[in-house]
Amino acid sequence: MSQITSEIVKKLRDMTGAGMMDCKKALEETNGDMNAAIDQLRKKGAATAAKRADKEANQGVVESYIHAGGRIGTIVELNCETDFVAKTLGFKALAHDIAMQIAAMDPQYIHREQVTPETIAKELEIYATQAKNEGKPPQMAEKVAQGRLEKFYQESVLLEQSFIKDSGKTIKDIIQDEVARVGEKIEIRRFIRYHLGESTSA
Repeated sequence: MSQITSEIVKKLRDMTGAGMMDCKKALEETNGDMNAAIDQLRKKGAATAAKRADKEANQGVVESYIHAGGRIGTIVELNCETDFVAKTLGFKALAHDIAMQIAAMDPQYIHREQVTPETIAKELEIYATQAKNEGKPPQMAEKVAQGRLEKFYQESVLLEQSFIKDSGKTIKDIIQDEVARVGEKIEIRRFIRYHLGESTSA
């Protein structure tokens, strides 16, 4: 078993944002394997998030971010269960990162359940037609269309976008990491993005 020093524990904490004791335990359980410990902490985050899914999250912050010389601005409401967590630096940093993400990546939805059946049908039809025009047989065209729909979700759905500061994680991942750290339900309630001169009518 690799020797687990305080420096290694601190490094894992810096990489994941998890508590020192959680990091030490994860390293002990994975024989000092840093990558395995990171995976374990992220799984714990997902499990904690699932466990707290039915809790009320009525506290939180409204965070704003202005980007590109004042041409793009975002406002996001990030909720948690208690005012105590809402006031922590980690929670505020998470809200700020999500506001930056929205400014940079222009998501259209928070989660994929918000995408209407009509939009999904329209996108699938477009992707299937594209695939057929590329010479794909009908059955293959359907598979290609489903694959491109997944890419549509990854680009348009905030929770499924790659995090701009760490492409190896999604926005859902960084929220789950914070859930594991604070032990509370955290969710994005709503957001709005402004682009200078852009029409608000859809």
